[in-house]
Amino acid sequence: MNPTAVVFDVGNVLYRWDPDFLFRKLIPGADERRWFLDNVITLEWHAQHDAGRALDPMIAERKAQFPDSSDLIDAYRDRWLETIPGPVPGVHDLVERLATRGVPLYAITNFGTEFWARFMPTAPVLDHFHDIVVSGEVEMMKPDPRIFALALDRFGLEAGGAVFIDDIEANVAASDAAGFVGHHFTDAGTLERDLLAKGLL
Repeated sequence: MNPTAVVFDVGNVLYRWDPDFLFRKLIPGADERRWFLDNVITLEWHAQHDAGRALDPMIAERKAQFPDSSDLIDAYRDRWLETIPGPVPGVHDLVERLATRGVPLYAITNFGTEFWARFMPTAPVLDHFHDIVVSGEVEMMKPDPRIFALALDRFGLEAGGAVFIDDIEANVAASDAAGFVGHHFTDAGTLERDLLAKGLL
Protein backbone atom coordinates (compact mmCIF):
# COMPACT_ATOMS: atom_id res chain seq x y z
CA MET A 1 0.00 0.00 0.00
CA ASN A 2 1.27 3.47 -0.87
CA PRO A 3 0.74 6.00 1.93
CA THR A 4 -1.96 8.58 1.26
CA ALA A 5 -1.83 10.55 4.53
CA VAL A 6 0.89 12.29 6.52
CA VAL A 7 1.23 12.35 10.31
CA PHE A 8 3.57 14.87 11.92
CA ASP A 9 5.26 15.19 15.27
CA VAL A 10 5.05 18.78 16.57
CA GLY A 11 8.12 19.60 18.66
CA ASN A 12 11.26 19.99 16.53
CA VAL A 13 9.41 18.92 13.40
CA LEU A 14 6.76 21.62 13.00
CA TYR A 15 8.03 23.99 15.71
CA ARG A 16 11.41 24.38 17.35
CA TRP A 17 11.37 23.52 21.05
CA ASP A 18 14.02 23.58 23.77
CA PRO A 19 13.87 24.87 27.37
CA ASP A 20 17.23 26.50 26.70
CA PHE A 21 15.48 29.09 24.51
CA LEU A 22 13.83 30.45 27.66
CA PHE A 23 16.58 29.95 30.20
CA ARG A 24 19.36 31.52 28.16
CA LYS A 25 17.41 34.76 28.82
CA LEU A 26 17.24 34.09 32.57
CA ILE A 27 20.57 32.38 33.36
CA PRO A 28 23.39 34.11 31.44
CA GLY A 29 26.18 31.78 32.56
CA ALA A 30 26.46 28.71 30.34
CA ASP A 31 27.73 26.39 33.12
CA GLU A 32 25.07 27.52 35.59
CA ARG A 33 22.34 27.15 32.96
CA ARG A 34 23.52 23.67 31.99
CA TRP A 35 23.47 22.59 35.65
CA PHE A 36 19.94 23.93 36.01
CA LEU A 37 18.68 22.12 32.91
CA ASP A 38 20.47 18.91 33.89
CA ASN A 39 19.18 18.88 37.46
CA VAL A 40 16.07 21.05 37.93
CA ILE A 41 14.04 21.57 34.74
CA THR A 42 15.04 18.27 33.19
CA LEU A 43 13.45 16.62 30.18
CA GLU A 44 12.58 13.62 32.36
CA TRP A 45 10.76 15.86 34.84
CA HIS A 46 8.97 17.74 32.06
CA ALA A 47 7.83 14.40 30.59
CA GLN A 48 5.53 13.87 33.58
CA HIS A 49 3.31 16.64 32.19
CA ASP A 50 3.50 15.13 28.71
CA ALA A 51 2.29 11.86 30.25
CA GLY A 52 -0.79 13.50 31.75
CA ARG A 53 0.26 14.79 35.17
CA ALA A 54 -1.11 18.21 36.21
CA LEU A 55 1.42 21.02 36.15
CA ASP A 56 0.78 22.72 39.52
CA PRO A 57 1.77 19.78 41.75
CA MET A 58 4.84 19.20 39.61
CA ILE A 59 5.87 22.82 40.10
CA ALA A 60 5.18 22.75 43.84
CA GLU A 61 7.25 19.59 44.34
CA ARG A 62 10.14 20.95 42.32
CA LYS A 63 10.17 24.23 44.23
CA ALA A 64 10.24 22.32 47.52
CA GLN A 65 13.18 20.29 46.23
CA PHE A 66 15.07 23.29 44.81
CA PRO A 67 13.90 26.33 46.84
CA ASP A 68 16.76 28.53 45.61
CA SER A 69 15.44 28.06 42.07
CA SER A 70 11.79 28.84 42.84
CA ASP A 71 11.57 31.90 40.60
CA LEU A 72 13.12 30.04 37.68
CA ILE A 73 10.78 27.08 38.15
CA ASP A 74 7.81 29.47 38.16
CA ALA A 75 9.18 31.02 34.97
CA TYR A 76 9.07 27.65 33.26
CA ARG A 77 5.36 27.44 33.96
CA ASP A 78 4.53 31.10 33.31
CA ARG A 79 6.81 31.77 30.32
CA TRP A 80 6.72 28.34 28.75
CA LEU A 81 5.77 29.62 25.31
CA GLU A 82 9.24 31.18 25.14
CA THR A 83 10.65 27.65 24.85
CA ILE A 84 9.12 27.62 21.33
CA PRO A 85 10.80 30.38 19.29
CA GLY A 86 9.09 29.60 15.99
CA PRO A 87 8.59 27.14 13.13
CA VAL A 88 11.16 24.66 11.96
CA PRO A 89 12.48 26.21 8.71
CA GLY A 90 10.73 25.02 5.58
CA VAL A 91 8.30 22.57 7.14
CA HIS A 92 5.22 24.80 7.22
CA ASP A 93 5.60 25.33 3.48
CA LEU A 94 5.46 21.55 3.04
CA VAL A 95 2.32 21.40 5.18
CA GLU A 96 0.68 24.08 3.02
CA ARG A 97 1.60 22.20 -0.15
CA LEU A 98 0.26 18.91 1.22
CA ALA A 99 -2.97 20.60 2.29
CA THR A 100 -3.37 22.20 -1.13
CA ARG A 101 -3.09 18.76 -2.70
CA GLY A 102 -5.78 17.45 -0.36
CA VAL A 103 -3.46 15.08 1.52
CA PRO A 104 -5.04 14.23 4.91
CA LEU A 105 -2.86 15.61 7.72
CA TYR A 106 -2.67 14.44 11.32
CA ALA A 107 -0.27 14.70 14.27
CA ILE A 108 0.89 12.66 17.25
CA THR A 109 2.69 14.74 19.86
CA ASN A 110 4.14 14.32 23.33
CA PHE A 111 2.64 17.44 24.90
CA GLY A 112 1.10 18.26 28.29
CA THR A 113 -2.54 19.36 28.24
CA GLU A 114 -2.02 22.71 29.97
CA PHE A 115 0.88 23.71 27.75
CA TRP A 116 -1.03 22.45 24.69
CA ALA A 117 -3.97 24.73 25.50
CA ARG A 118 -1.61 27.72 25.51
CA PHE A 119 0.28 26.66 22.42
CA MET A 120 -2.58 25.82 20.05
CA PRO A 121 -3.77 29.44 19.53
CA THR A 122 -0.22 30.38 18.48
CA ALA A 123 0.00 27.66 15.82
CA PRO A 124 -2.35 28.40 12.89
CA VAL A 125 -0.64 25.80 10.70
CA LEU A 126 -2.42 23.18 12.81
CA ASP A 127 -5.73 24.32 11.32
CA HIS A 128 -4.82 22.08 8.36
CA PHE A 129 -4.81 18.98 10.57
CA HIS A 130 -7.86 16.72 10.75
CA ASP A 131 -6.99 15.34 14.20
CA ILE A 132 -4.11 15.46 16.70
CA VAL A 133 -3.35 12.86 19.35
CA VAL A 134 -1.87 14.70 22.36
CA SER A 135 -0.06 12.50 24.86
CA GLY A 136 -1.21 14.41 27.93
CA GLU A 137 -4.84 13.97 26.90
CA VAL A 138 -4.61 10.22 26.26
CA GLU A 139 -2.06 9.59 29.06
CA MET A 140 0.36 7.63 26.92
CA MET A 141 3.51 8.83 25.19
CA LYS A 142 5.61 8.00 22.18
CA PRO A 143 7.30 5.55 21.74
CA ASP A 144 4.63 3.52 23.58
CA PRO A 145 3.10 1.32 20.85
CA ARG A 146 -0.36 1.95 22.30
CA ILE A 147 -0.35 5.60 21.23
CA PHE A 148 0.36 4.60 17.64
CA ALA A 149 -2.39 1.98 17.71
CA LEU A 150 -4.77 4.58 19.12
CA ALA A 151 -3.80 7.05 16.40
CA LEU A 152 -4.36 4.56 13.58
CA ASP A 153 -7.81 3.81 14.96
CA ARG A 154 -8.74 7.43 15.63
CA PHE A 155 -7.49 8.66 12.27
CA GLY A 156 -9.19 5.79 10.42
CA LEU A 157 -5.93 4.67 8.80
CA GLU A 158 -4.82 1.23 7.71
CA ALA A 159 -1.33 -0.15 8.21
CA GLY A 160 0.97 1.32 5.57
CA GLY A 161 -1.47 4.11 4.80
CA ALA A 162 0.39 7.03 6.37
CA VAL A 163 3.87 8.47 6.68
CA PHE A 164 4.82 9.35 10.27
CA ILE A 165 7.47 12.06 10.71
CA ASP A 166 9.43 12.44 13.97
CA ASP A 167 12.85 13.77 14.96
CA ILE A 168 13.45 10.98 17.52
CA GLU A 169 14.57 7.67 16.05
CA ALA A 170 12.95 5.55 18.78
CA ASN A 171 9.58 7.08 17.93
CA VAL A 172 10.09 6.41 14.24
CA ALA A 173 11.01 2.78 14.93
CA ALA A 174 7.93 2.34 17.11
CA SER A 175 5.73 3.89 14.44
CA ASP A 176 7.11 1.49 11.83
CA ALA A 177 6.33 -1.46 14.08
CA ALA A 178 2.78 -0.16 14.60
CA GLY A 179 2.02 0.14 10.88
CA PHE A 180 3.14 3.62 9.89
CA VAL A 181 5.79 4.38 7.28
CA GLY A 182 8.35 6.16 9.45
CA HIS A 183 10.51 9.12 8.42
CA HIS A 184 13.31 10.23 10.74
CA PHE A 185 13.18 14.01 10.42
CA THR A 186 16.43 15.94 10.05
CA ASP A 187 15.49 18.87 7.81
CA ALA A 188 12.78 20.10 5.45
CA GLY A 189 14.76 19.40 2.30
CA THR A 190 15.23 15.71 3.09
CA LEU A 191 11.57 15.42 4.06
CA GLU A 192 10.46 17.09 0.84
CA ARG A 193 12.45 14.60 -1.23
CA ASP A 194 10.91 11.67 0.65
CA LEU A 195 7.38 13.00 0.24
CA LEU A 196 7.99 13.57 -3.46
CA ALA A 197 9.32 10.04 -3.86
CA LYS A 198 6.18 8.69 -2.21
CA GLY A 199 3.95 10.73 -4.54
CA LEU A 200 2.54 12.89 -1.75
CA LEU A 201 3.88 16.22 -3.09
